[in-house]
Amino acid sequence: MTMPRLMLIILVLNLLITLGGVGANYWMLRAGVQAASAPAGEAAEAPTVAEVAASEYQFFPIDKIIVSVRGTAREHYFVLDLALQAGKETEKVQLESLEPMVRNSVVSHLSALSFDALRELPVSDLQTKLENVLREDLAARNISVPFSNLLVSKLIVQ
Repeated sequence: MTMPRLMLIILVLNLLITLGGVGANYWMLRAGVQAASAPAGEAAEAPTVAEVAASEYQFFPIDKIIVSVRGTAREHYFVLDLALQAGKETEKVQLESLEPMVRNSVVSHLSALSFDALRELPVSDLQTKLENVLREDLAARNISVPFSNLLVSKLIVQ
């Protein structure tokens, strides 16, 4: 076989492989687009985690709890935004009436700590501590706990 004939065969094979790859990609993409554009009744969609959480829980925000804590050289401020996570069956009025207790518990607990101690706490530990303190305060006053979790949604340290 001569060299020009061999080059022509390699060129044709290369062209066939490239066209086959382009055709396969087109076929797979076309099938994906058709499946995505199918009516909602044909394709069963799985709910996302956020949709499941939204259907099972409600969240009551408690914004801007400002706490002054002592530091070594000066006063520092912590600004917290919290959220109470409760079941859908919990009435919003019950959570709203709890807001002053939450603010009182958080401020009294955090203001007793030093700036360095608060600064070293990871957010998850701070969240657990605040939830435990709030549960203890509610139990001391014989108030039922209408929420399942206390969440720290914002933390600003100045």
